[in-house]
Amino acid sequence: MAALIAGLRTCIFYLGYFPTVISYSLICVVFFVWVPYRLRHPLVVLFNRFFLWWLRISCGVRYLVTGMEQMPRDGAFVLISNHQSQWETFYLQTLPRPLVTVLKKELLSVPFFGWALRLLRPIAIDRSQKTNALKQILKQGKERLGAGEGLLIFPQGTRLDPGVEGTYSKSGTVLACSSGVPLLPLVHNAGTCWPNKRFIKFPGTIQIVLGAPIDTVGKTTDEVHSQAVDWMQAQLKAMPQHLPG
Repeated sequence: MAALIAGLRTCIFYLGYFPTVISYSLICVVFFVWVPYRLRHPLVVLFNRFFLWWLRISCGVRYLVTGMEQMPRDGAFVLISNHQSQWETFYLQTLPRPLVTVLKKELLSVPFFGWALRLLRPIAIDRSQKTNALKQILKQGKERLGAGEGLLIFPQGTRLDPGVEGTYSKSGTVLACSSGVPLLPLVHNAGTCWPNKRFIKFPGTIQIVLGAPIDTVGKTTDEVHSQAVDWMQAQLKAMPQHLPG
């Protein structure tokens, strides 16, 4: 019965989600494309805030954040996060600092959604060309960090089920170390409410934890990477990581 109710609530969620994403994406590409980036970002991300609110109302998905005070108030940094679902891709854009996201280029071709996503000026890579993708991340990433922006990377590269760690790419760490900016680790268990590749969204509270920024100056890439990954793995083990249903 619980799964049936969750399924019905998910249908209600999508009945509100799809018309909104289509209409608001059109508003973004028609009107916001002319707005300077620093003003445009919060306007585009209004949809993300609607998404989080509507998901809570329709499906009972809430979230609890610990460590928000760790977010740098100014200056460049690299944020790395584990990847379990689509949920965090929406949530992370609502953080106090706008983030430049490294993502697969195919997302920019998604009708409506991808058109609006372009307005956030992400770094779009071809994951099938790993060497070129890393060069692109380093080149464009350094340019954006040089402008004082925050940059978001999912080092696992793809969405993984709760409890599955996979491997953590060093791309974000290399970028942070080579640019001399802090590395900020973040973990969550969004897959317990929004499972990857499953239709039904389950009620519950997603936990998000931000770690203290790791100073990269005077440290090797391996040292910084190990410190970040060890912290992320320990935090994930302390969170509920069961698949619902």
